[in-house]
Amino acid sequence: MEVQSPWGEDVLEDDEEELEDPEVGRLMTSGKAGTYLTKRGITLRVLLKDGLIEAGQGVLSIHYLGKKFMGDLMVDGKIRWQENGQAFNSPSAWATHCKRLVNPAKKSGCGWASVRYKGQKLDQYKTAWLRQHQPHGPAVEVSPLSEGEEDDLLEEEDEEEHRDWKMNTMEQAVVRKQQVTGQRSILPEMQIPLKYSTLGSRDSARDPHTLVEVTTFTAINKFQPFHVAISSNALLLLDFHSHLTRSEVVGYLGGQWDTNSQMLTVLRAFPCRSRLKDAESATATEEEVCQSLFLRGLSLVGWYHSHPMNPAMPSLQDIEAQMDYQLKLQGIENSFQPCLGIICGPYFHGNQGTQSSICPFWVMPPAEHRPNDYGIPIEVEVTYCEDNFLTNDILHEMLRYPQNISDPPPCFTVGMVYLSS
Repeated sequence: MEVQSPWGEDVLEDDEEELEDPEVGRLMTSGKAGTYLTKRGITLRVLLKDGLIEAGQGVLSIHYLGKKFMGDLMVDGKIRWQENGQAFNSPSAWATHCKRLVNPAKKSGCGWASVRYKGQKLDQYKTAWLRQHQPHGPAVEVSPLSEGEEDDLLEEEDEEEHRDWKMNTMEQAVVRKQQVTGQRSILPEMQIPLKYSTLGSRDSARDPHTLVEVTTFTAINKFQPFHVAISSNALLLLDFHSHLTRSEVVGYLGGQWDTNSQMLTVLRAFPCRSRLKDAESATATEEEVCQSLFLRGLSLVGWYHSHPMNPAMPSLQDIEAQMDYQLKLQGIENSFQPCLGIICGPYFHGNQGTQSSICPFWVMPPAEHRPNDYGIPIEVEVTYCEDNFLTNDILHEMLRYPQNISDPPPCFTVGMVYLSS
């Protein structure tokens, strides 16, 4: 329940919910001598009264962790959330409420930097008001963080929360994948993939491990909506990881997404070193991967797993998981970011020679008039970029990972004959 505080020209309580940030500026008011007005004291009502902003429906918005919230600015300076008509006294109150709906662990933040008025941050209107009302007054005192730096830090905070949120949700899904695949036999019978056209609607009685042939964008008269480039070092590490055991392995993909060129670049693989069904170790691995991504300046761009003895084609379970990941990996502010899935088949006897089969794939949602159908698995065209050298980082990981797969039965012995001539 929001506490309603009375409005008044000299009442500055509306933004007491803000972070205890340093005051960005002070202004000598025209009232009592020696009275200073801080930037925090500027309210929506002040900005409305002086004409910097106008009341209206849907003029306020919050974009947070892929969610969008719309609000109306009332003539009395209050905010009405369009979702349920709830009124809030200040941007901070509204922003905190909305963010906690998405991320319950979210602490209070700067609502003025989170809320946008007609696409522009409200904090910019505060600054503009200060500059208009101090032409002959004392200069605005600059805090240790300049206005731009403060905004950058707030954006970095939201980006970090978004990264942690994506990692957490994908980690939960990877753990589920590990729990299911860990129940399979070490040497399953080779499966023959089904054509997508034979699947029909979702059927809970169907084996979720049923493999499905991938199609192409050309075959369904579509253009691939993004480009993909994969580093040879990333491919080497995920292939090496897949070769270590007869059981399925799972890992993350780190890289970069360029919205201008619509290019997704996979630069690094991050194998999950935990044993299957080991949820505690999986959580620790997720935290380690999250930190590794941050230190390398990379983003989470996808995932990979292996089908040791079967074709590198997605199962029904993989299709459902991939659709889920694609939704979770969408960028903030409704911007599109693809999620790439890769399947590696290291020991499938249908492979050409001793080379693993690799299947980068993406899932297109079913047609609107057939919402109960499975998603359509599509093979993604990629460019494989050969790195100039094998980095020490990759070599170190290749030496370290075999030590974490210590159970004798599922492991392959180095030097064991795989294919005889």
